[in-house]
Amino acid sequence: MTHQHTERPEDHFTREFWDERYVGEQVWSGNPNPHLVTYGSELRPGTALDFGSGEGADAIWLAQQGWQVTAIDISVVALEGVAARAAELDLELICLQADAFSWSADTTYDLVSAQFMHLPRPAFVRLHRELAASVAPGGTLLIVGHHPEDIGHAPEGTTFEDVRFTAEETASTLDPAEWDTIDALRLEREWIDRDGRPAVAVDAVLRAVRRG
Repeated sequence: MTHQHTERPEDHFTREFWDERYVGEQVWSGNPNPHLVTYGSELRPGTALDFGSGEGADAIWLAQQGWQVTAIDISVVALEGVAARAAELDLELICLQADAFSWSADTTYDLVSAQFMHLPRPAFVRLHRELAASVAPGGTLLIVGHHPEDIGHAPEGTTFEDVRFTAEETASTLDPAEWDTIDALRLEREWIDRDGRPAVAVDAVLRAVRRG
């Protein structure tokens, strides 16, 4: 999701906001998120869910690695762009429109990825539980967001409750008995800010592997 400011914070979570946001110029870098590349490269391709796919860089990258990808986003405009890009690259993707506030898991995947999906609580907790429920036996859950220490980012503006989170908060929604490993990490990475200056981002990274 974007880092733009708005006079009505609740608008950031509507389909209309995101459809308008994705019309015209490209919003994101077009590169897959680095933590997905790091952890996804270690896995044997299977079925994957990319939740909050936006312009589809992660979904495209996964498909290029041989994954059978389902991309979900609230914005129909974004999904149309993802489908068009996949067709240009001769890749097959499933694109589905869904609202993070009401979406429920109805199938399972070998990899479930949600990169920088920012929601107010308790929607944050509900979505993470649904994402966990969509992980197949032996599958991997990967949730990444801005850590509270990451003051260089202001997800969705600063006019409402802070939506940064720690990986430990996400891990607390998981039942340890159902997972072989649960890694809750605080990771730093270098990036170039909007003014073109080198900066360091602090990410919350939750990686968990469901028991087979």
